[in-house]
Amino acid sequence: MADINGIGMTSPRTRERLVQRLRGEGIKDEAVLDAIRNVPRHLLIDEALASRAYEDTALPIGYGQTISQPYIVARMTELLRAGGQLNRVLEVGTGSGYQTAVLARLVKQVYSIERLEPLLRVARGRLLRLGVRNVQFKLGDGSRGWPEHAPFDGIIVTAAPATLPNALLEQLAPGARLVIPVGPANAQELLVVRCTDSGYVHERLARVSFVPLIEDPA
Repeated sequence: MADINGIGMTSPRTRERLVQRLRGEGIKDEAVLDAIRNVPRHLLIDEALASRAYEDTALPIGYGQTISQPYIVARMTELLRAGGQLNRVLEVGTGSGYQTAVLARLVKQVYSIERLEPLLRVARGRLLRLGVRNVQFKLGDGSRGWPEHAPFDGIIVTAAPATLPNALLEQLAPGARLVIPVGPANAQELLVVRCTDSGYVHERLARVSFVPLIEDPA
């Protein structure tokens, strides 16, 4: 994809305004803010929408899917990092590759699953062109996780299942966190689930709005 710096929306000042807005909305993790500052969101969406790349809003990416609002990406990443060192992270829902790119700056190895082949193909190509090399991709049902590479130090889910997928819980390493929106379209909640010695501890954080996580029939 051609660089579009000439339009002006990709200037350091534009990106810094987004970072300052996220800081004002409560994002405190400076490493996360630095990742948001340095990931070129305008190169992970269609060129027709590039002028809106650094607005704090979700944008369509086709096939009924969206690129997440930067605040949500930052908040979910911050929550994941609050659990401690992250070497191996599973992302369910590659989508545009934006959350993937943010994670890749903060995690040793990212494993990303996408159900829609056209989105996966485009995201993989864009990330490779950006020099992102620490991501493995898989086409499939993200609710089943990626057991071959489990356990994970953290799992982040960018679409909302109706209920918590047991497979994802089972693939958490001891002490790891699952950050996930759960519920029907009009009543989704963002959850953090921690894997402890005494079981799973759930924390409900906020009402959110995500596309649904589509699961293949059993």
